[in-house]
Amino acid sequence: MLALMLPGIAAEAQVSFTGNAAAPVIDNPESSTGLSAVYVLSNTAGVTINYTAASASSTVKWMRFSNLGGGYAQDIPSTRVGNVSSVALTSDDMGYIVDEGDRRTCFWVVNYANHPCRLNSIAIAPEQDCLTAALTVDGTADRITYYTVNGVGRTLSRGLHLEYNTLTFNEETNTYDPSTASEEIEYLSSEIHVPAPLCSTEFLLTGDRFQQTWGGGKTVQTSTYQPRAVEAHTSATQTGRQVDNEQKDTSDGSSGLTLGGSAPVEILFEATATDDAIYHEWQFALDPAFDVIDMRVNDFVAQRVFTQYGTTYVRFVCGDDSGECTWTSETYVVNVGESRLECPNAFSPGSSEGSNDEWKVSYKSIVSFDCHIFNRWGVEVAHLTDPSQGWDGRYNGKLVKSGVFFYVIKAEGADGKSYNLSGDINILHLNTETGASSLQ
Repeated sequence: MLALMLPGIAAEAQVSFTGNAAAPVIDNPESSTGLSAVYVLSNTAGVTINYTAASASSTVKWMRFSNLGGGYAQDIPSTRVGNVSSVALTSDDMGYIVDEGDRRTCFWVVNYANHPCRLNSIAIAPEQDCLTAALTVDGTADRITYYTVNGVGRTLSRGLHLEYNTLTFNEETNTYDPSTASEEIEYLSSEIHVPAPLCSTEFLLTGDRFQQTWGGGKTVQTSTYQPRAVEAHTSATQTGRQVDNEQKDTSDGSSGLTLGGSAPVEILFEATATDDAIYHEWQFALDPAFDVIDMRVNDFVAQRVFTQYGTTYVRFVCGDDSGECTWTSETYVVNVGESRLECPNAFSPGSSEGSNDEWKVSYKSIVSFDCHIFNRWGVEVAHLTDPSQGWDGRYNGKLVKSGVFFYVIKAEGADGKSYNLSGDINILHLNTETGASSLQ
């Protein structure tokens, strides 16, 4: 006799089976089913189910129910010897209810002899698509259904095991490496569909978990599967600029696939694809649907500097040699903001280090910049060719005296806006005795 404890039942209350050739496989379903367990027996012929009561004096009542649920349970006769009450199992899958006082125990018994698993062969289906691999199996392994106390059908997984090789992207090495994939099949239907492998492989199907537990289980294997699916892994890295006078956008490459900000925006796009990706390209477009592609880069790496105001959409596409199976990345969105250019009219070089000691414009998305600074006699004291540059108030290596200087700027923004600016710069020197600024 094999005694097995049911979850949630006190130690003195036991369910066991007599006459079974192999130990039952026990599943513990969700509590919402009202079942303490689902027992799978290799064959219920000649098997008796036993319930050990808490005491010899307690009354034990047996009922049996079908797919209609416990509400339609019927009383069944039992025999009793001491604490042990027993009934003979039928050949059908059935549910059982045992009442002992105010304690009720419900469970389902499956006769595996009604659901044998027979695997003769497995083959690659003639018709395949790019996303899944289709397999046909010669054999049987039907759906096993048990029923809750409310008569709701639930599938008991047979746990058929399908194993095959594929490729998995390795973040550390930036490569696609060989790996093993597996699928648990609840039951056999006309075809098995699994994610398409990314390399050549054979499929091995082993069934089922009940046979495996009882020391059986046959494995069948396909011929070699030739891959059609392709896949890639992509990334976009924006070159950062630590410029204190450039007006930044909060979206400057800070989240997700959105990149950009103040022009010029330099971004490196990189992709790694599986071996069967014969053709590949980065695509750049001004519309998110890519109806018109403005630029194609037939390489895994594309580096581009964005200098035009607006939004550019970027994606990577690769495909097999037939062109039937393709893979497309998510879309990277590059937003280049409108231009701005503002000029301060005073600063105090040499007065307080790190505080207002350099004259710089405040800018955003300026792609062309030419600035000349003159003293009152028209002598050029500084020439700036990049908006990130500043004038430290020196001429020929020495700080100039306090006074008024003049700037002339010609610049162009990423949005096509032209800037022709001129104005004065007041140089202030701090009076070290009073702490006040002075214009001399």
